[in-house]
Amino acid sequence: MGKKDYYEILGVSKDSSQDEIKKAYRKQAIKYHPDKNEGDKGAEEKFKEAAEAYEVLSHEEKRSKYDRYGHGAFDGSGGFGGGGFGGGMTMDDIFSNFGDIFGGFGGFGGFGGSERGRGVAKGSNLRVTVKLNLSEIAKGVEKKIKVKKYVSCDTCDGNGAKDGSSVSTCRTCHGSGHVTQVTNTFLGQMQTQSACPTCRGDGKIINEKCTVCYGEGIVKKEDIISIKIPAGVAEGMQVKLSGKGNAPRRGGVNGDLLVVIKEEDHQELERNGNDIVYHLYLSVPQAITGDNVEIPTIDSRVKIKIDPGTQPGKILRLRGKGIPEVNGYGKGDLLVSINVWMPKNISNEEKKMMDKLQDSKNFEPQPDKSEKGFFNRMKNFFEQ
Repeated sequence: MGKKDYYEILGVSKDSSQDEIKKAYRKQAIKYHPDKNEGDKGAEEKFKEAAEAYEVLSHEEKRSKYDRYGHGAFDGSGGFGGGGFGGGMTMDDIFSNFGDIFGGFGGFGGFGGSERGRGVAKGSNLRVTVKLNLSEIAKGVEKKIKVKKYVSCDTCDGNGAKDGSSVSTCRTCHGSGHVTQVTNTFLGQMQTQSACPTCRGDGKIINEKCTVCYGEGIVKKEDIISIKIPAGVAEGMQVKLSGKGNAPRRGGVNGDLLVVIKEEDHQELERNGNDIVYHLYLSVPQAITGDNVEIPTIDSRVKIKIDPGTQPGKILRLRGKGIPEVNGYGKGDLLVSINVWMPKNISNEEKKMMDKLQDSKNFEPQPDKSEKGFFNRMKNFFEQ
């Protein structure tokens, strides 16, 4: 398969100006930047592909040859344009040659980068809290939230310069963004490095600032962001949306949006890990004779059978009625904890009935006092 058309890669027409080609490449480079698409090999290839296209189209002589002969103009040259890059272009090559495209930010973490050795600017992260009820936690949910954040200025395309004005290299730091100071001490010369006071660490000077963002390259706007929250999340967990945070000054990679989960209390149910607990209160007659009772689940109500002679403290398990494992397999259970309600006040007639029942052997307590019996009950419960 032949190579993709360079104009198509950058999304420009054949009669585009050099300024339009540069802007188009900058957008592509930021979109597919490895810092923004960590671990995405496809994005890395598009990043290199865009750099290859820009290397040719930004050079008048190479562009002229490409317009006449296509990719064949550079066959046998060890890469396109005789530059030795081509398919073997590395990240160092890209940032060494086109670092100024990023507003003076050359290299980036892990790849070394240009001779300036500076990282790509990244905007600050945003943190928001989202409240979820038990049903939303159990099923997963998509929420839309309003967020006020810094976005790239549309008027100046995020570079901070007024339309038509130029951006020049800072004369103080010569584009590095930092200045070095050497002082003499009794231990010898000490060298310190700090952000350039002239350009505030940008490495560039804007000759005429944008009238909308006042040279910052960013403006504050309200954005509606859709958040997909998986089932099974818990209180305090964070869901990260890469690139949905604040935009940096004068170009770079957006920060992230960190969504912190807050659980709302349920009126009847309690969460214990992935299990749901319901405390069922039975009357004395119900515990003695048994009954069919209705209990709540996460999204509905179901009837369960209470066997005659059910003891307080017994736990009934309804499998699969709990919370699913977040991003995994399996589901918790609904645990019904049995409690027997003892009336505090009874009538004289009820007291006489209780006195008669007290003489019956059926009402004599018969607890299992052996340790073996207790541990066997616990073992049987956890192995259910």
